[in-house]
Amino acid sequence: MKNKIQDMDRNFAVPAGIDLPDAVYVSALEAPVKVYGLFREGGKFRRIPEALAKETNEGVLFLHANTAGGRARFTTNSPYLAIHAEMPSVGKMPHFALTGSAGFDVYVNGEYRRTFTPPFDIETGYDAAVWFPDASPREITVHFPLYSEVSALYFGVRRGSSLSPAAPYEDAPPVVYYGSSITQGGCASRPGLAYQNIVTRALNRDHLNLGFSGSAKGEQCMARYIAGLRMSAFVLDYDHNAPTAEHLAETHEPFFKTVRAARPALPILLLSRPKAEPDADETRRIEIIRRTYENARAAGDENVRMLTGPDLMALCGNEGTVDDCHPNDLGFFSMAKAVEKALREMLK
Repeated sequence: MKNKIQDMDRNFAVPAGIDLPDAVYVSALEAPVKVYGLFREGGKFRRIPEALAKETNEGVLFLHANTAGGRARFTTNSPYLAIHAEMPSVGKMPHFALTGSAGFDVYVNGEYRRTFTPPFDIETGYDAAVWFPDASPREITVHFPLYSEVSALYFGVRRGSSLSPAAPYEDAPPVVYYGSSITQGGCASRPGLAYQNIVTRALNRDHLNLGFSGSAKGEQCMARYIAGLRMSAFVLDYDHNAPTAEHLAETHEPFFKTVRAARPALPILLLSRPKAEPDADETRRIEIIRRTYENARAAGDENVRMLTGPDLMALCGNEGTVDDCHPNDLGFFSMAKAVEKALREMLK
């Protein structure tokens, strides 16, 4: 008797393994593969140094090795692409697709092709493959999982296939994003649909995702670290993680000023919670962020902009979340369009 959806619809089935006897594997750490948005330290990929994570708070320590925003890029003419992923921690949540929290997205020449879909019982990693129509050269971008750790990643191509570097991003430092679970990518259905990844594809500009679910509290140690990074723009987006409006008022402008003092001409974009219809508390928070913005402008700062929740959710309204908090794909698309427009204007 058929009692599972994959028994009735093969399009929902996930292969238990792969059999590619003619495949050769290369590590994501080896040339010509290049990884963006992550570095390797202590046996796994991370977004910030472990020492800084320990200094910041327990949540950041728990989340800093989640690979949100990570990308691997290269070019190959292999008729298929396989992965072997080793994952010491896998994020599983009831309102978050496993393809988003633990999957890897494949983009070919800038367009979405397929997701390396993890098995439902994933514990420590998985193997998967995607096939292409022919053996033409393709520029590959693989987006890393949003809420899982990766200790090792290998790409499999057919023996004898070409393997060369992908075209680089625009020759400029990355855009840096700091903020909440929404910044980290919750709850996009797949990694390529987190708003920063959409913006990066649109602008052809690298980025660093410093979203820490529930744990971005505007600490000065994080502000000082970000102030020291090479970046072409900074997006400050931690409203959702400030425990109270009072906490936001105490930390928001000091955080901004720390970064601004170190980077006087850096474009800085301030975001409030992505809510189409802010309630009284959220309206108060918007005014706190607006005060940071207006004080900066009054001081002569021409490189600061602000987007409110209604600005961010203008294309989707209340349809843009999975739980009245975390954006769904429609919400992230709306956010991406608003942020892309603002950054294009600021980066001219």
